[in-house]
Amino acid sequence: MCGRYASSRRPEDLLEEFEVAESLVAAPLAPDYNVAPTKEVYAVLERPPSPEHGVEEPRRQLRVLTWGLVPSWAKDPSIGSRMINARSETVAEKPAFRRAFAARRCLLPADGYFEWYATSALTKAGKPVKQPFFIRPRDGGVLAMAGLYEIWRDPTRADDDPARFRWTCTVLTTEAEDSLGHIHDRMPLMVTPEARERWLDPRVSGAELLDLLAPAAPGVLEAFPVSTAVNSVRNNGPELLAPLPLEGVPDDVRAEVVR
Repeated sequence: MCGRYASSRRPEDLLEEFEVAESLVAAPLAPDYNVAPTKEVYAVLERPPSPEHGVEEPRRQLRVLTWGLVPSWAKDPSIGSRMINARSETVAEKPAFRRAFAARRCLLPADGYFEWYATSALTKAGKPVKQPFFIRPRDGGVLAMAGLYEIWRDPTRADDDPARFRWTCTVLTTEAEDSLGHIHDRMPLMVTPEARERWLDPRVSGAELLDLLAPAAPGVLEAFPVSTAVNSVRNNGPELLAPLPLEGVPDDVRAEVVR
């Protein structure tokens, strides 16, 4: 799964990186080194053509969405807190995601994401002590996580209320590639620069994109242990991404780093 990630890029950097034509970001988000579900996040998406308004091609936008997808048919928006991830293996079939997968796909830019490795040490309750790892592109570039978005209409708000539509998103996950699967068996689905145009184009159906639903190529990402301070969403700062010295971590954690 993907339950936490880091996102510190400025909107202007994302506009350039993703060749965005239109920014709909009213106010920049602060750099967030501990992005958690229900937070606001940046998303790159393309809205369908609108010939009646003189728009013949999809327009790529940068928007701020809420992490936790609320399907358009949902009665209660609180369902979004349980819809932070969508499994790529079933996304085309699940009622909560299939309509969004068909035409409302997005990219969620990240510096990297966090995953927790169950060590051989045990807590007082007899459960494995979990060591957080930060996983990021080895080249220092932006991690473009595959996402879906939905637009939920709040029936309690008036038609002229600008807040009547809630834009939400979810992160697609896939099986972790071999070098990361020892830490956790799932990972966010990455979209390479070459595949971004296909992934975002709302004129392309989800059924035509099944070839993209695959783990990252081995060696593209790197992982290292970080402080357990990231366990609390109250902690937020670049220090959360600092690698722990290997001599300060358990032997089995050190083995994962050098694997």
